[in-house]
Amino acid sequence: MRIFEVFRQAIDSIKANKLRSSLTLLAISVGVFAIISANTAVMVLDSYFKDTLSLMGGDVVTVSKFPAISMGPTDWEKYRNRQDITIQQMEQLQELSRGATGVGPNRQYRTTRVTFGEHETEPNIGIRGGNEFYLENNAYEIEEGRNFLPEDIDYARQVAIIGADVAEALFEMEGALGKEIRIEGRRYTVIGVTEAKGNVFGNTLDRFVVIPYTHAAGIYGRNQNIGIQLRAGSVDQVSAVIDEMTGVLRAIRNVDPAAEDDFEIATNESLGGAFDTFTGILYIVGFVIGGIVLLGAGIGVMNIMLVSVTERTREIGVRKAVGATKKAIVSQFLMESVAICQIGGVIGIIAGIALGNAAAIYLDANIVLPWGAAIGGLIGITIIGVLFGVYPAFKAAQLDPIESLRYE
Repeated sequence: MRIFEVFRQAIDSIKANKLRSSLTLLAISVGVFAIISANTAVMVLDSYFKDTLSLMGGDVVTVSKFPAISMGPTDWEKYRNRQDITIQQMEQLQELSRGATGVGPNRQYRTTRVTFGEHETEPNIGIRGGNEFYLENNAYEIEEGRNFLPEDIDYARQVAIIGADVAEALFEMEGALGKEIRIEGRRYTVIGVTEAKGNVFGNTLDRFVVIPYTHAAGIYGRNQNIGIQLRAGSVDQVSAVIDEMTGVLRAIRNVDPAAEDDFEIATNESLGGAFDTFTGILYIVGFVIGGIVLLGAGIGVMNIMLVSVTERTREIGVRKAVGATKKAIVSQFLMESVAICQIGGVIGIIAGIALGNAAAIYLDANIVLPWGAAIGGLIGITIIGVLFGVYPAFKAAQLDPIESLRYE
């Protein structure tokens, strides 16, 4: 019997038992949906995270008191007991390091309002302290105006570079350069406006004001904990610069030679590796949950096929009486099992891709199509259809035609 004819008969049999078939399709769809939606969502997050990391140069190194990313149980008491990384330590590192360039602070001191005349922002503007390397270290470009000069930092001038969101809120009808804004009652002259970078995980990257860290230190104190950013010059030099910087920082911070580092070092590569571990866990969770649901769905397929064999005993007897072979009977029932799984699988794949990409729409990220997972899903559910359809098909083929014709 030709495969298309067998498939047509299988579809007709499924249509004849709509409610029972629909419930089985639903179980299969849910299992495939769980796998595909998780896979798609993780691919969206992975793509989005890597695009975000690409905003920062691959040779940028960040030093901090606390880990940039932490997964699993974490001894936060250990990190809290570390000495703070101070501006003085950053300046010493700047003087002593030979391989690092662009050494600068990375610290947000306040989240507050910024005002200009009668215009006022929401109280969500990050006030950051930086130097002439801050914009480059964080991949910001000047849209208008200029960057900090070394003199601005040395003399702690009251000048500011504002993000695109701040410029839009305060200077919608006029230019920002040269204007005086107020931050917590203090006046700052705007010398630059950065190009918009957009959002990351729903949070804007353009809602900030950067002032010289020397001026910020005079207001908020030099001994507050900060992060340090620096550049290695090229990706190939990152490891060498990290080794040198680690030795210098340990000496500056008087770390015992036998003790571990009391600071954290992060690069794009290390952050990407940590995120890959996280996404790997999500993949495993999605496959485990989907696999359990699919196992239950496979048992449901076997059950529906056994019921179908019982209900169609007389039909099987008639087919055998007119010359149908055991192979033809097995093929028909196996095809019905596979068809149910394939239809349910396709529904689950479409729904899973749609829901998974809802995260891409929310994050304003690229739409992804998990071709590998979709093809693997189709192959997997076909195998499930065969495995759980073999016994009912074999049972149907073994029925005695005479006894089958007598079945009521």
